[in-house]
Amino acid sequence: MALKTSRLKLSKRGTVPPFIVMDVLRAANERAAAGHAVYHLEVGQPSTPAPRRVIEAARRALDQDRLGYTEALGIAPLRRRIAEHYRDWYGVELDPARVIVTTGSSAAFLLAFLSAFDAGDRVALAAPGYPAYRNILSALDIEPVLLPVGANTRFQPTAELIDALPGRIDGLIVASPSNPTGTMLDRATLAGLAGQCRRRGIRFVSDEIYHGIVYGDAATSALEVADDAIVVNSFSKYFSMTGWRLGWLVLPQDLVRPVECLAQNLFISPPSLSQHAALAAFDCHDELRRNVQRYAANRALLLERLPRAGFERIAPSDGAFYLYAEVDHLTPDSHELCRRMLEETGVAATPGTDFDPQRGHRFVRFSFAGATEDMAAAAERLARWRALAKPA
Repeated sequence: MALKTSRLKLSKRGTVPPFIVMDVLRAANERAAAGHAVYHLEVGQPSTPAPRRVIEAARRALDQDRLGYTEALGIAPLRRRIAEHYRDWYGVELDPARVIVTTGSSAAFLLAFLSAFDAGDRVALAAPGYPAYRNILSALDIEPVLLPVGANTRFQPTAELIDALPGRIDGLIVASPSNPTGTMLDRATLAGLAGQCRRRGIRFVSDEIYHGIVYGDAATSALEVADDAIVVNSFSKYFSMTGWRLGWLVLPQDLVRPVECLAQNLFISPPSLSQHAALAAFDCHDELRRNVQRYAANRALLLERLPRAGFERIAPSDGAFYLYAEVDHLTPDSHELCRRMLEETGVAATPGTDFDPQRGHRFVRFSFAGATEDMAAAAERLARWRALAKPA
């Protein structure tokens, strides 16, 4: 018997666009399950496990701790250790009471947006940029205001772009290093944007989840130049703990209690096991720096070899583990190009439409977080593919 189509209401929140990279991952996994080779250059996650001491700490917690609910804002020792991290890395003395541990950076963004913005508010962000920013905002009836950025601004927002926006702006999101381009804001530019936001009464949100993964100068934290910034970070990228679903917020004091109330009701608490394990993460920098050295080798390899496959115009990747390549000379449709690449070469990459709904059809993102031998094999397959046939 055929099921009847429901006539019950469907919330418009359920109609936000998909996170396309996850669709690409599903297609890549289906190809692998059918016995075909797949080279994962689509998903932005380390291929390395959590650091050894983190895993050991998790084992101890399993043996010794009840692993019940924690406080909604996280266990006090971890909040203190995160505050110490800001002193050690950035020279910032931070009250641990301003640190909120979250269920990944995804929960951090949700809590930050819910506490800082109301329905109908307008929040500016760069395009290309991480798609979950605009999709979470849209689901909360907050208007994402896209700032089209390109090579002339190193794919980062500028004060001039913000000043040129019509109407009221209630928030600005910046990311340095950014996803998908890997570009960074220098200290002076970051300070200028934060100062502009302060003068205009705009909430300044800084995504710093790729800090630690840089290939030149260290990244500047917004807290070095703006004590009133909302800072989002995570154990997923540099600390190689994606599946542990643990992140954090640093908030101005006026948002701490509102976020605590929201967290109590939405999440109860972050994962207890992950919190106890993460305490050890800050003692693993030697191991983690070796991961970054591998990313640097992968980056150098792809920057050398991708042009042989026609991917010649690439955004300057200062950090993170992405290359954002312009492909309009190869195709008018990056989504179709990525589909063909996966089908015909086994190389999975993400179409730029995930990151820029207006101009993303001209770009493709490659993640180089995997094994170096996989990067080499993927580049070789793409070069052979381009030599045999010109993509549509």
